[in-house]
Amino acid sequence: MSASYDNLFIGGQWAPPTSTRTIVVHNASTGEHIGTVPEAAEADVDAAVAAARRAFDDPSGWSSWAPAERAAALERLATELDSRAAEIGRLVSMQNGMPIALSPLIEGMTPVGTLRYVASLLATAPVEEETSRFLGGDLVIRHEPIGVIAGIVPWNYPQTLSSFKYAPALAAGNTIVLKPSPETVLDSYVFAEAVIAASIPPGVVNIVPGGRDIGAYLVQHRDIDKVAFTGSTAAGRQIAEACGRLLRPVSLELGGKSAAIILDDADLDLAKIGQNLFAATLVNNGQTCYAGTRILAPRSRYAEVVDVFAAFASSLPVGDALDPATLIGPLVAERQRDRVERYIAKGISDGARLVTGGGRPAGLDRGWFLEPTIFADVDNKSTIAQEEIFGPVLSVIEYTDEDDAVRIANESDYGLGGSVWTSDNDRARSVIRRVRTGTMGINSYLPDPAGPWGGVKASGLGRELGPGAVAAYQNLKTVYA
Repeated sequence: MSASYDNLFIGGQWAPPTSTRTIVVHNASTGEHIGTVPEAAEADVDAAVAAARRAFDDPSGWSSWAPAERAAALERLATELDSRAAEIGRLVSMQNGMPIALSPLIEGMTPVGTLRYVASLLATAPVEEETSRFLGGDLVIRHEPIGVIAGIVPWNYPQTLSSFKYAPALAAGNTIVLKPSPETVLDSYVFAEAVIAASIPPGVVNIVPGGRDIGAYLVQHRDIDKVAFTGSTAAGRQIAEACGRLLRPVSLELGGKSAAIILDDADLDLAKIGQNLFAATLVNNGQTCYAGTRILAPRSRYAEVVDVFAAFASSLPVGDALDPATLIGPLVAERQRDRVERYIAKGISDGARLVTGGGRPAGLDRGWFLEPTIFADVDNKSTIAQEEIFGPVLSVIEYTDEDDAVRIANESDYGLGGSVWTSDNDRARSVIRRVRTGTMGINSYLPDPAGPWGGVKASGLGRELGPGAVAAYQNLKTVYA
């Protein structure tokens, strides 16, 4: 299967690019060339932003629609994406290695659920609120769309993380310019087809594929009113600096090094917890920002926890992302595998004990495969415990008591996800209240559109989704009546 495109999606139609540069897309499981798309140039970004601005400024356009009208349009888009879930899943699996057993559900259906959740918020989202002045008289508080949004998304969950931006942004009445990552661009064309089929007005959604230079140009474009970014902490800092100079609103969902805290009463029967453990730690081949890559184990059960995770990692089938039996597919690119291998070598040289994995699986000579890897006897101050590896590598770290577990969990620059594993939910909640992070799970980890999504510390600024999803893309205007 291959797909090549000649045009960009700008202003609600397929537009020829201004440059002859192309992005070559590869199959992560085989290394084969599977498609090309145009690489946007600065002039293409200008055209996309201008189209979004026209659509926003149109007196009878998207921003002026009643909330119920926008909700109906988002429901149509959800329906169109639903019908394309299998196709989107397959394309994502080919590009970034996400196993096909997961991609139609995660990448195909999460945007559908996100759109429908956000559309449901519009039933009660106020446009104007009348209230009383503290000093006497009346006030009107208007909730108005911000304007043109720049949405920049990474390659690991391209459609899911795009929807976290466009769904609430569009619901609030904004228009958007999306920049997908060069590694995962083919799925964005299927999304564009769904936008057209859903009769979303021209210019409301625009897509400009490109690398970091195009992302930087989009972030600093004079007609962008807010930036929503998901990606690395290093890139997030650069975007924050640019937006700070411009006094431009920005939301940043960045890296993570989450702790999975195994309490001393946890049930470690893999037959019972294996599926949830996988979702919390190694889903998408470890290419997940919220993954619990630091396994905090009590001293009293440390050896048992190490053995359980070794058995767990060794049991996961590694193979072609399009094989339904695969649970660990390839990494997105050769350079990503090289990066993860450097971290594995660093872990060994720093004295951690390699329990299982650490190499390239036998019989998979094409593509960018790596065995699920477990380290034991890891110092929480070591490189592999502190830096985001973004691959199928877990570090098991010993703690003495709950206070020590909380200390170690918080001894990180990051704070995005995490989980607590225990037979006592009240005990889990007590621990969770003390961990500095944006999200946590009890005996599982599964993000939901109804829950505010984001991190603290180096894991980002702001929140996506949840009850305040639409409000995050609105300005408040006070009218003194």
